[in-house]
Amino acid sequence: MTVPGSDTLWLGIGFTGQALFFMRFFVQWIASERERRSVIPRAFWYFSLAGGLVLLAYAIRRADPIFIIGQATGILIYGRNLHFVAGPAGPAADTTGAARGIER
Repeated sequence: MTVPGSDTLWLGIGFTGQALFFMRFFVQWIASERERRSVIPRAFWYFSLAGGLVLLAYAIRRADPIFIIGQATGILIYGRNLHFVAGPAGPAADTTGAARGIER
């Protein structure tokens, strides 16, 4: 049984996930333009994780196993990269500027 309006709500959730996921590319582009070289700012991984989680919820709602596996795998990778960026070695061990946010 479908609750009236729930499809519209879930479409909104799906689009929100896509918007969050898009933001990772946007912040990476801005950071790279500011540095005049390719960098991956910490915000990239946060947007990846947030977008991935929202899209995973959407995929589960749609009961799409291919979409679920793809998003779940990505979430593990994004979380692991955040662990590396924010871990004990932190930004001091970073030689590429990737651990910095887009702010200067």
